[in-house]
Amino acid sequence: MVVSGLASHGPEMERSITDYHLDDRGDWVAELDCGHGQHVRHNPPFTVRQWVTTHEGRQSKLGMLLNCVRCDRRELPDALECYKQTPVFTHDSVPKGLLKDHSTKTGTWGRINVTSGQLCYRVGDQEEILDPGHAGIVVPNQLHSVLPIGEVSFFVEFLRVANQR
Repeated sequence: MVVSGLASHGPEMERSITDYHLDDRGDWVAELDCGHGQHVRHNPPFTVRQWVTTHEGRQSKLGMLLNCVRCDRRELPDALECYKQTPVFTHDSVPKGLLKDHSTKTGTWGRINVTSGQLCYRVGDQEEILDPGHAGIVVPNQLHSVLPIGEVSFFVEFLRVANQR
């Protein structure tokens, strides 16, 4: 059950370009530090990105920020792997740090899994109620917190792009 959706959660999620690759059609895709990819086409007069047409141009834009619409929609990147998991927390044992705003580091995603009861997941001024059928997605570098609703048990999985350290 969602109290108020988290699909629109404030400012756009800007992510750094870390590399590029060509897609099946020969279009350039910027690889972002969140693990998503985003096409960066030069298609005048609609999109002018002359820099994408040369190796030097692309290299000059490494580190540039792009809005990641997939992060805005809380979509997990493809090819994520779970590299760490917390113990199961209950309403009595939830660490105090999770009850106040905190974030994961760049490239680290989270999935909050409720095993029983309900948990309020907050991102900014929006709230989502998590239960055993509905996991919460934690976007890298985004402030969030949780609040138990009565008796609850849950754990958090930490995810990253496969083969990333």
